[in-house]
Amino acid sequence: MKLTAAALCLGMGLMSTTVLANEPTEKDAIAMCERGAALIKAKGKDEMMKRINAKDPDFVQGALYIDIRDIKTGIVLAHPYNPSIVGKDLTDVPDANGKKYRREIIELAAAKGKGWVDYQYKNPTSGKIEPKTTYILRVDDVVLEAGIYKK
Repeated sequence: MKLTAAALCLGMGLMSTTVLANEPTEKDAIAMCERGAALIKAKGKDEMMKRINAKDPDFVQGALYIDIRDIKTGIVLAHPYNPSIVGKDLTDVPDANGKKYRREIIELAAAKGKGWVDYQYKNPTSGKIEPKTTYILRVDDVVLEAGIYKK
């Protein structure tokens, strides 16, 4: 019995290491935004929005996904998991801690063109509000956003 329990613990430890190894990284978020920027430059933002809404696996991979926002108006143009916010300006709607992170995203995109913003957001895989860091990349008049949940 002790051997079985030890083997079970070892197996579970290996499984959790494997799961953690498959969690998206900051590099994955940057790469996804860069793929999105290349698509916009090649085929336009309408094609990017279509791919996001269709949950194209190049841009939607579980908890790692791209959404797109108009930099001038703050309006969400496409979101794979929350279509109810598409077409809305949520710039000054705060996260669970009161942070107006969308305003910060727009200001960072306008000033520097890219960077990271931290906030709280609902993880589509867990259904819980969790700490998230999002890479933002300005492409012409839109902002691509791809974030990872912090553990």
